[in-house]
Amino acid sequence: MSSSKNYLLSITIIGILFFIFGFITWINGTLIPYLKIACELTTDVQAYLVATAFFIAYTVMAIPSSLVLKRTGYKKGMAIGLFIMSIGAIVFVPAASSRDFSLFLIGLFIIGTGLALLQTASNPYVSIIGPIESAATRISIMGICNKVAGIIAGLIFGYIALNDADALINNLKTMDEATKEVTLNELASRVIVPYLIIAIALAALAVGILFSSLPEISDESEAEGTPPPGGDKTSVFQFPHLMLGVLALFLYVGVEVMAGDTIISYGKSLGIELSTARYFTQGTLACMLIGYIVGISTIPKYISQASALKYCAILGVVFTILAVFTNGYVSVAFIALLGLANSLMWPAIFPLAIEGLGKFTKTGSALMIMAIAGGAILPLIYGHLSQSIGTRVAYIIMAPCYLYILYYAVIGHNVGKKSIA
Repeated sequence: MSSSKNYLLSITIIGILFFIFGFITWINGTLIPYLKIACELTTDVQAYLVATAFFIAYTVMAIPSSLVLKRTGYKKGMAIGLFIMSIGAIVFVPAASSRDFSLFLIGLFIIGTGLALLQTASNPYVSIIGPIESAATRISIMGICNKVAGIIAGLIFGYIALNDADALINNLKTMDEATKEVTLNELASRVIVPYLIIAIALAALAVGILFSSLPEISDESEAEGTPPPGGDKTSVFQFPHLMLGVLALFLYVGVEVMAGDTIISYGKSLGIELSTARYFTQGTLACMLIGYIVGISTIPKYISQASALKYCAILGVVFTILAVFTNGYVSVAFIALLGLANSLMWPAIFPLAIEGLGKFTKTGSALMIMAIAGGAILPLIYGHLSQSIGTRVAYIIMAPCYLYILYYAVIGHNVGKKSIA
């Protein structure tokens, strides 16, 4: 097979994987209000444990994922990750049957574990399969696959799980215990068939990846345009630009998850009915989609990855302040517009951070994947703050996150790079 066909095949397969990432990840935005009702949770903070259980798996499993990839390579590692995700989806069946919130969290953690392995393999794969200076463009294409899947997942799952949520919430208040139990059991059972389908699809894709002609690549060999592999470094911790990038990614994922996963609950807190608010996450993802299209059109032809990150960080600060100092649907709109600010952050931060790591690329990628824990921690902080200072004002914690990302775009990504060559 020619190198151009190999390249096209690789991008297509990885695009399918990123579609899977998006479908599974962005269901969480709908799962949060859904499980709050089905499992009779009393606070939003409890419901945000959905994001915590899912994203904390990245921190716990990223280093083990790196070790697995060193033994299996990228291709087999991706297949293993898909199988693990399939097991996590199956756990939703007994969780829904018993309406056991802790079992739902275990299922989410297992799915997150599989995704950690997949992300650890696929992100550097996309970055180093071609010229490093155009990595943001390739990751932007992957981002489109991810966010289109997220929009589709939210629409489908929102219809299945929250279609009659407003009437249901009102009716639950007047039901006797026996009727309430039957009604909530029916609500919980709605996820059984969708997650069984997801489990089967993930297992089938794992088999397909395993027997595909997806080429294995070596990060020890230089990708076109990449600096010499690691120079005389003896540890991944000797790359300051990587360490600063890990923190940038931690904060970025935190604000991205806040913008996507809390916006439905935020709308509900403003008195907006769930039948309307359940579409708000799709608004955030649509804004991200627009940003990815802009990124593909402009990077690196017109602007560099670092410049794109700088402009996005500035937008993040501006939209955060406007969201906090406005009200109602206008405030919700600015939270959704954060999707535009967030869109090019992952595509820019990841390649900037792993540039020049050479033989340390898999380990560096694992550290970056660990930073996805920002999505587990920052929404919980937001949830606690929202109880004391209000759901709108609590979003102010995003501003310093975007300011640090701005620092990384302007200065941080270059720290220590002169010594790599």
